[in-house]
Amino acid sequence: MSEVTRVPTTLTQGSSAARGGIGASTQRPDGTLKVTGEFAYSSDMWHEDMLWGCTLRSPHAHARINSIDTSEALAQAGVYAVLTYDDLPAQTRRYGLEFADTPVLAHERVRHHGEPVALVAADHPETARRAAAKIRVDYTPLPVVHDEATALAADAPLVHEGRDDHHAGHVPHPNIVHRQPIVRGDVAAARARADVIVTGEYEIGMQDQAFLGPESGLAVPAEDGGVDLYVATQWLHSDLRQIAPVLGLPEDKVRMTLSGVGGAFGGREDLSMQIHGCLLALRTGKPVKIVYNRFESFFGHVHRHPATLWYEHGATRDGKLTHMRCRIVLDGGAYASASPAVVGNASSLSVGPYAVEDVEIEALALYTNNPPCGAMRGFGAVQACFAYESQMDQVAAELGLDPVEFRQLNAMSQGTIMPTGQEVDSPAPVAELLRRVKAMPLPPGKQWESGDTAGTSVDVRALPGGLSNTTHGEGVVRGVGYAVGIKNVGFSEGFDDYSTARVRLSVLGGEPVALVHTAMAEVGQGGVTVHAQIARTELGVTHVTINPADTQVGSAGSTSASRQTYVTGGAVKHTCEAVREKVLELGRAKLGTYHPAWATAELLLEGGKVVTDGGEVLATLADVLADEVIDIELEWRHRPTEAFDLVTGQGFGHVQYSFAAHRAVVEVDTELGLVKVVELACAQDVGKALNPQSVVGQIQGGTTQGLGLAVMEEIIVAPDGKVRNPSFTDYLIPTILDTPTIPVEVLELADPNAPYGLRGAGEAPTLSSTPAVVSAIRAATGLALRRVPVRPEQLTGT
Repeated sequence: MSEVTRVPTTLTQGSSAARGGIGASTQRPDGTLKVTGEFAYSSDMWHEDMLWGCTLRSPHAHARINSIDTSEALAQAGVYAVLTYDDLPAQTRRYGLEFADTPVLAHERVRHHGEPVALVAADHPETARRAAAKIRVDYTPLPVVHDEATALAADAPLVHEGRDDHHAGHVPHPNIVHRQPIVRGDVAAARARADVIVTGEYEIGMQDQAFLGPESGLAVPAEDGGVDLYVATQWLHSDLRQIAPVLGLPEDKVRMTLSGVGGAFGGREDLSMQIHGCLLALRTGKPVKIVYNRFESFFGHVHRHPATLWYEHGATRDGKLTHMRCRIVLDGGAYASASPAVVGNASSLSVGPYAVEDVEIEALALYTNNPPCGAMRGFGAVQACFAYESQMDQVAAELGLDPVEFRQLNAMSQGTIMPTGQEVDSPAPVAELLRRVKAMPLPPGKQWESGDTAGTSVDVRALPGGLSNTTHGEGVVRGVGYAVGIKNVGFSEGFDDYSTARVRLSVLGGEPVALVHTAMAEVGQGGVTVHAQIARTELGVTHVTINPADTQVGSAGSTSASRQTYVTGGAVKHTCEAVREKVLELGRAKLGTYHPAWATAELLLEGGKVVTDGGEVLATLADVLADEVIDIELEWRHRPTEAFDLVTGQGFGHVQYSFAAHRAVVEVDTELGLVKVVELACAQDVGKALNPQSVVGQIQGGTTQGLGLAVMEEIIVAPDGKVRNPSFTDYLIPTILDTPTIPVEVLELADPNAPYGLRGAGEAPTLSSTPAVVSAIRAATGLALRRVPVRPEQLTGT
């Protein structure tokens, strides 16, 4: 079930859903290929005479490298090259998203389990793996920094000595990557007004993006001394900025092309095999392909930050929140990655979608010897949402209020001032979203039972434990829970967030055809579909071709932060508008004397024709263009943001906010601690659904990922810093049997500051689904449950 509630949006070219423009659920151009197994992913690439690359990784979380002996590996037949840190060709030997703290290959010491130490290129992947196993590295294990206590102790080993990054000067300890306080109002006075005060400590485990397509790419050396890299990534130009200096090449000699991406969710925003593949290709003079296996993939990308969170809320007897205090500690692991930005999100969104005037907030990320953590869908807001929504349930219970009505009483709305001092200047329908999910029909009980005259039968697939046949309903209790969340859209805190689009309009075979070229990484979000819809809408054409993404066009930024439809979609719209004006200029010059409307009327491009706003046809696009080609490349930016003050946290930090609410219905086998999520209903405001079916798919996908964090997904890192479950055997993700019915209601309340009024949609459902599921489990069991994922032993007390 899905439902769309629309508020009319003014469109430049009018409504065009029927022609495959915005508002239509047009089919994805890659959809059929993917479901039939014919789509070419990056791991499918092949080149004549190519070699295979392999990475040797550290077995220790923290150790000194005393020596590396590669002689035995080099002597193996079929090996073309073995590289270590000393073989790197340029003075730049580190990289990083925000600042360069990550060595291309470990030097002098390793800082986390699985850190790359050496590279091998060979004529067969098994040969490369065997050669890597023959590299002898002499390590001396060092003390491991694994949590806040060991990171901030007076005698704590420094994960990075001699830091010179731009955050080093304002953090109270070198093992803190970044710290962001937010202070607003008078918390002491507000606290004194509170009739109830509720505190809680919460913990989030380390979640993996668990994309199904492993890291992979193909590097091909070029005759000009450069390299062509075909890779699955989220941000081509960011990769380029980090790769070129390490290779000692100018950026124009590192040519990147996006290859088929099998999921991302933030895990491909950092580099993985890109530099390694290029180094081996340039050293051997041969194409080099690297494909991680699943074990290596768990070490080859960053993960969601595990977190500990302390919260305090006060409220009056009539249910109004008085104040909020919190402290959020994120484990950033061995390298910074996107941790500073995650801290900014966690702190600025930590109050949730509620109107609270008096707050004291502190968020920080630590350097530890755990696996590096960075971008993952929800980006700091997921951790905060679990804590503040758990608090909302507790405060409501203390006051004896309905948890949904309590949330609605305190819900923010348009005009609310955020803790950062920023006004929410577009619709914020938090109370309405909660009303809608609560009003949805509940699923019937005991769905595992079916009966007829022959008696009652049990379908164990509908029970906790499923086909393991652990119960036929004995000890199974139902619970219902609610949650709502707030997520920012786009890059924040003063980042120059822009995108580039090139649009070419010409006549081919007598028909007008548009070619759209951006560097946007299509990772499954459907951007290639939406860009074609925008071009059809703005140019009035039927035939639109999407050029492969590469670095031969300007940057499109990252496919993250729910930003691509907003920012690159905005760039495509902006460039199409410029193309349209050129068409009309050309038409006026060629045909303006034949009809006065060319000079006086509002002109549109529709159905391959130039028409007046009254529908009168003035000319076909084919007649206007003839042999002319209009080719324009432009950048587009959303309104600027600003950095948060490092003392008060005040500032216009985010360009847009998005909101989603969930209702979870679960059934719990209280004897065995097994959980069956029966339904996860969602209501979300998306501003404008450019492709309604795709939007519903995004909401259902994000909801499922939140379900995974709630009850099954966690990378287990031991106190010695070693990962214990780097496989899909031991790291569990929801399958189709775990995924419940996900009814969706989509609201379209236009944001006047965004293209078409749209609102980024991909991340918000990942936030509130997790606390909704846990709230439902609490309702079924009566347990506090302050940690996710919820494990069976937490429910059984064993």
